Amino acid sequence: MTESQGHEIPAEGAQSTAASGAAAPTLGEALQQIAALDKQLAEANDKMLRALAEVENIRRRAERERQDTARFSVASFARDLLTVSDNLRRALNAIPPDQREKNEQLKTIFAGVEATERELLRVFENNGIKKIEPMHQKFDPNLHEVLFEVESGNKSPGTVVQVVEPGYVIHDRLLRSARVGVAKGGMDGDTSSKIDEQV
Repeated sequence: MTESQGHEIPAEGAQSTAASGAAAPTLGEALQQIAALDKQLAEANDKMLRALAEVENIRRRAERERQDTARFSVASFARDLLTVSDNLRRALNAIPPDQREKNEQLKTIFAGVEATERELLRVFENNGIKKIEPMHQKFDPNLHEVLFEVESGNKSPGTVVQVVEPGYVIHDRLLRSARVGVAKGGMDGDTSSKIDEQV
């Protein structure tokens, strides 16, 4: 029994040595494994960098949207106030200069309405709203809306010769187009599509 046990021990040791010899990779296999791991690491790094870039883009987009919301949140309210500004100007234009000079009450009313208009325009300015003054400027389809064309011998075609309603921008966006009349004959092509036929 002792002898058989003595013979079995070296046999088990030989089997374990053979198994460990079979499991050990060759140099070529080890290099292939390293190359595969390097490739996986490079792919993981690439995915991580792409994910970080995407997160940064989302953060910038959210910040830009937040800024736009802050800058343009008053646009709807401001658009409603433009008619108030228009009506103040109409009230001022309705009082002829000679009547103001003759009538002290009209002169006082005119001064009060003018001060109110000035204050409203100052508030607009403080909130990034600016009036478009297109008179004698070249027609710009991005800022102006043509209502009609008129013959004007001393103005070049496409020049604004009458402002029916002033336009406004809020920061860098158009709030309302200026509604204008232009000198006949030139807005680079057919003008009929640009004319507001409802007026």
